[in-house]
Amino acid sequence: MTKKQIWIDTDLAAGMKRVSGEGYSDVDDAYAILHLMKAENIEIKGISAVFGNTPLENAFPLCQKMNAEFAGGEIPVYKGAAEAINLKKIETNNAVEALAEALKKEKLTILAIGPATNIALLLLLYPELKSQIEEVVLVAGRRKATDHFEIGTKGVHAQDLNFDLDPDAFRILFESQIKVVLCPFEISNKVWLKKTDLDRLEKGDAGNKWLAEVSQAWLAQWIYLGADGFNPFDVLASHYIIAPEDLVMEELNAHLEIHPDDTVPENGRKVFKNYLLCDKNEGFPVTYCFDVGNDYHEKLMGSFEG
Repeated sequence: MTKKQIWIDTDLAAGMKRVSGEGYSDVDDAYAILHLMKAENIEIKGISAVFGNTPLENAFPLCQKMNAEFAGGEIPVYKGAAEAINLKKIETNNAVEALAEALKKEKLTILAIGPATNIALLLLLYPELKSQIEEVVLVAGRRKATDHFEIGTKGVHAQDLNFDLDPDAFRILFESQIKVVLCPFEISNKVWLKKTDLDRLEKGDAGNKWLAEVSQAWLAQWIYLGADGFNPFDVLASHYIIAPEDLVMEELNAHLEIHPDDTVPENGRKVFKNYLLCDKNEGFPVTYCFDVGNDYHEKLMGSFEG
């Protein structure tokens, strides 16, 4: 079997308490990473940490932990950007340099499931390497500014966090004209993991048991907001890499627009933000994943159980 050569760039935060505000951070990066670690048609060439769901000083050791405990310590792990790109002062980091060296040797597909900062820095500093990137798969975007990221039933709107934390990085990716695949909220909110799924994972191997453990508090937060499960956002992106035939997608164009911030209650048109919108209008070509095929849930769970 010819294996896909993959680089993972992640703001891994599973099990971490939020730095600002109460509660726990997202667990979905952990699902995506373990998903790829278990896939027979995937070879992970490196993992880079980036700020996002949690500060870099949390994400980096979590990447090291997953590598050590679930991949036998065989995957190189690097520390990347701790903050959004500063166009007036471009600085490299260990992750960018390591990814550059890897791309000089072979073509790679990049799974970027945090802010796209490290990838954008690479493209600015090493534009000659863009032809070595097969595609970048990201979790971001929506069709219209009014397509809210609804969490639960109590009127909570989530951020398009990976994009919101560094819009300039996404613009750099688009302007570099590399192939971009988006797995947005539109597809992930059609997939639910519930208590029965965590119970099923808990009966599995060490990686599955750990996922079940770190997901308990995350599930509780969603239940508090009126849901009966949670959407495993980033695992749709890893699934695209492993088995794209299980997803439904179309070719659209991406562009950035400014609209009132939908995460601010009773905004009154006083707070605005960038939106990454995808439609048939002029823009940067993207592959936009928006639905899952039949029996997707069972295929997903089965991929973790081997």
